[in-house]
Amino acid sequence: MNDKKVAVVFGASKGIGFATAELFASKGYKVYGVSRSGTSAEGVTAISADITDFSRLNEVYENIYAAEGKIDVVVNNAGLGISGAVEFTTDEQVAKILSLNFSALEKSCRLAAKYLRETKGKIINLSSVAGALPIPFQSYYTATKAAVLEFSRAYNLELRPYGVKVCAVLPGDTKTAFTASRDKNELGAEVYGDRIKRSVSRMERDETHGVAPIKVAKVVYSLAKAKNPKPYKVVGFGYKFLVVLARLLPTRLVDYILYSMYAK
Repeated sequence: MNDKKVAVVFGASKGIGFATAELFASKGYKVYGVSRSGTSAEGVTAISADITDFSRLNEVYENIYAAEGKIDVVVNNAGLGISGAVEFTTDEQVAKILSLNFSALEKSCRLAAKYLRETKGKIINLSSVAGALPIPFQSYYTATKAAVLEFSRAYNLELRPYGVKVCAVLPGDTKTAFTASRDKNELGAEVYGDRIKRSVSRMERDETHGVAPIKVAKVVYSLAKAKNPKPYKVVGFGYKFLVVLARLLPTRLVDYILYSMYAK
């Protein structure tokens, strides 16, 4: 059995996943970085896999366990974004984001449990501040990230007696290639005018001025190292304040503020 702790990072080819895999490797972990492209940081064992394929995902876990004899940390980071008006979003777009952002993640969590019970390991799922603060014209992204947050909290309670911890990380605006790769659907201008374009442009502007991926990676690593990690952690003081404030203020007021920022 490998003496090093073993971490598996999904979505490790770029952005937050790349930074996370690189950080764990620098801290002495044996890291497997899983992505469609099969690329990751130096010092990381890269695996090519479509994790929406459940049989392939199961094979990835089995192969890593066969090679290392254990798994200590799983980071579920793979995801995508779509933007646009709900009524003009296609079935194919909806199926794609639900499959990767939630279904693949929950399958990964389901498969990870038997390995992590042996090591009393950790699952760290990447949610988003959008999962706590709904963003109009990114309704499906909001929905999947809210699902990740609440699924993580519920699963954490299920696995508590076995020493396995499940945590969620909620990044705010982060400067990554995610912005450029977002599937932008601008259909419906005859109904919504320029509201869709203005909303997405504001979000993209915020993202390009966001924090570096390494800041999120450091939060992921801190949860992996903590004996009793928080069930979820928001990245950045400003976003922590906003999430707390949103829980304290009346929902109608919070929604009006978000409407004024992203949908008016």
